[in-house]
Amino acid sequence: QVQLVESGGGLVQPGGSLRLSCLVSGSIFRINYMRWYRQAPGKQRELVASITSGGSTNYADSVKGRFTVSRDNAKNTVYLQMNSLKPEDTAVYYCNIEARVRTSSPWNDYWGQGTQVTVSS
Repeated sequence: QVQLVESGGGLVQPGGSLRLSCLVSGSIFRINYMRWYRQAPGKQRELVASITSGGSTNYADSVKGRFTVSRDNAKNTVYLQMNSLKPEDTAVYYCNIEARVRTSSPWNDYWGQGTQVTVSS
């Protein structure tokens, strides 16, 4: 059973920083993409940042230059460093991975339960 547990969310003032972590546990053979999504109230879930197993990254235009995604393959953990936070960054942030549990299994998506980030003065 694969589990993703996010941590690091909270309340921060505009201009502040937070670092989210997502620990993947369980029987995993290989992880390809590791991604962060977010969903604000009344809005669709959107992709914030992604990182491949080789370290290539991609960001939503709204967070470029402010957020940095990274991963520690040895620890099966992905991080999201969020700087210069704005009220519009307020959302539930979800960790997502594309992984396979054994060599013969297909690539599947797995999700964490989400962590709340609130940017407010």
